[in-house]
Amino acid sequence: MSSGAAHAVLAATATAHTAAAPVHVSGLGFITPLGRSIEAFDDALFAGRSAVRAQTLEIPGMDPMAIAAATCDFDASSVRSASRLPLDRGTAMALAAAQDAAADAGLNLDTIDRDRLGVFWGSGLAGAGTFDATTRALYGEQRRMRPTTVLTVMPNAAVAELALHFGARGAALAYACACASSAVAIGEAMRAIRGGWIDIAIVGGHDAMLTPGVMASWHAMRVMAPPPADAPATACRPFSGDRAGFAIGEGAAALVLESEAHARARGAGAQPFVLSGYASNCDGTHITNPDPAGQVRAMRAALRDAGLVPSDIGHINAHGTATSAGDAAEAASIGELFGDAAPVSATKAIHGHVLGGGGAIELVAALRALARETLPPIAHLHTPDAAFGNVDFVRGAAREARGLRHVLSNSFAFGGTNAVIVASQRVSEG
Repeated sequence: MSSGAAHAVLAATATAHTAAAPVHVSGLGFITPLGRSIEAFDDALFAGRSAVRAQTLEIPGMDPMAIAAATCDFDASSVRSASRLPLDRGTAMALAAAQDAAADAGLNLDTIDRDRLGVFWGSGLAGAGTFDATTRALYGEQRRMRPTTVLTVMPNAAVAELALHFGARGAALAYACACASSAVAIGEAMRAIRGGWIDIAIVGGHDAMLTPGVMASWHAMRVMAPPPADAPATACRPFSGDRAGFAIGEGAAALVLESEAHARARGAGAQPFVLSGYASNCDGTHITNPDPAGQVRAMRAALRDAGLVPSDIGHINAHGTATSAGDAAEAASIGELFGDAAPVSATKAIHGHVLGGGGAIELVAALRALARETLPPIAHLHTPDAAFGNVDFVRGAAREARGLRHVLSNSFAFGGTNAVIVASQRVSEG
């Protein structure tokens, strides 16, 4: 079969597919290096203003390490939990972001059936800060550990705290799929709502790995960009010919998702968009080297789930880690499926790689592009890699996109997990 005929068959198949019901986004909340408010987030996002700074990591017995990192202006000690247990910094971020999302959604918990309220949350290394501090205390200072340590560092610590705070008695699930964790959590919540298992969900993800042990571990993998002495904010340069790796970040993002019927019944003042498609799969080829074929399969499946074809997508928020192998694989997969028809942004350049929380934060960025009908630029991208010539990168300045209807957000993780979410403008009733 010729290439043209194959594309025609794929388009016909996608068109014939009956889209699953869209899931309403009723609220957003986030703690990011770009800020906590929509105004601050948008201001940095569309200006391409980086929050990445240089840090020097000093560990006794080792040479100092230059680290590019994006931190949040966030006081974790100000967050109080229903459990009354000490909170890891990441869990505190998760709880604060979820509270903001619930407020944005206008949730009245007294009117919600808690049996049909779920929590779906992702994190790559939950409790990282507490674990790092605990091991230093135990082995370096020979101090006893707190009896609550396990409860603070366990992978579902944030899920447990969120469920207690909101009184959720539906599914409460934690997802640990490396850099795709929060995207998978959001997508699986979509499936649960569509399947009728729950009506409403608190979803998202976090990571707060800016601790000596974790940063030294990433540094040892040689995937982190060294901060340029004269311009450390430009350390992360996705899809650039001179890219050198990612800058590490921290943060959390939460969304309130609900079925159309539930949103209508409670008179929800929904955000102006819905989540219309989701797919996840695994490359099944290598634990760190991404496979373009697996990414293409995931993007095609997400489009089918939304009842769309590639030409319907007006914007892609790429995973865009600025690593040599990662960007090459993603540019190849986007080029194969979309060519230069879908403009591409990559926001890790300005908020850093938030790892398990990245998918949720980057989905928020894609939703803001949809709401503003404006595409954020890829910061610091002056000369794209010549091998990626068939991809349309948004660079230099934000790009107006009037009539933008559908956007796609990619999350591709170590271990080969791929997760793709499609978001669409909400169609007004009547």
